[in-house]
Amino acid sequence: MKTVSDRLTGHDLVIVIGAEVFRYYPYVPGDYLPAGTELLQITGDPAVAAAARVGDSLLGDPRTAIELLVDMVAEGSGRTAPEPMPRPRELPQAPNTPLTPPEVYATLSRVRPADAVIVNESTSTMAQQIEWLPINRTGSFFATASGGIGWGTPAAVGVALGDRDRGVERPVIGLIGDGSFQYSVQAIYTAAQHSLPIVYVVMRNQEYSILKSFAVLEETPGVPGLDLPGLDIASVARGFGCRGVDVETTEDLEREFEAALTAGTTTVIVVPTQPQKAML
Repeated sequence: MKTVSDRLTGHDLVIVIGAEVFRYYPYVPGDYLPAGTELLQITGDPAVAAAARVGDSLLGDPRTAIELLVDMVAEGSGRTAPEPMPRPRELPQAPNTPLTPPEVYATLSRVRPADAVIVNESTSTMAQQIEWLPINRTGSFFATASGGIGWGTPAAVGVALGDRDRGVERPVIGLIGDGSFQYSVQAIYTAAQHSLPIVYVVMRNQEYSILKSFAVLEETPGVPGLDLPGLDIASVARGFGCRGVDVETTEDLEREFEAALTAGTTTVIVVPTQPQKAML
């Protein structure tokens, strides 16, 4: 809660349209809203409205609401708006070795087909994915607010099978952490058997970064069993019948990703990355 409240400090009114209020996860004690801030939620889902822990909710069509509100918004007051929290968006002049998650996502943003769907279970890097590989179409992004680990790999299979059943042709991009990938790795056998157009990009940082971040948050650093050395994920992928490749650079990643789009089978691209402290 505190993280959300801190970001809203200084604002008089917060309007949330078509989204939850809010996903307070993980739990950090604090006020839901800063003092002096009001909140209005507009949603077409009664369950989402009922779950809002603060503010007022209005049931209605979000698109219609936006169209009506645009005509009502006048110039702002003379009051100076609060400064946004700094979020530098710069890549290094020379790529890192191993790559950083932003470098991976920036590369994918250049080669991602416009109609591609993303399934993300690289939990520790989701903030970087939203920043560098934003979603620009409805029905093209699958993730989870919380819950069990290991759903992402089979979820990509389910999305691809669902598309095929509906007669929809579009590539499915599975962004998976090397830890999450191990939980349901057998799902890629199904993907290979059905020649599904999935490109898994596995971030290989050799650890459970999200769990290490939680350990720090809960003031229990140094939890054992969270390092993952020695995994040969590309070989495992080939053993299940997929096309498995290792890449090291942004150029390699771009080339192999483009090749995967026309491979006619499921591809698992493994890219070593630097551990990323999750933005909890």
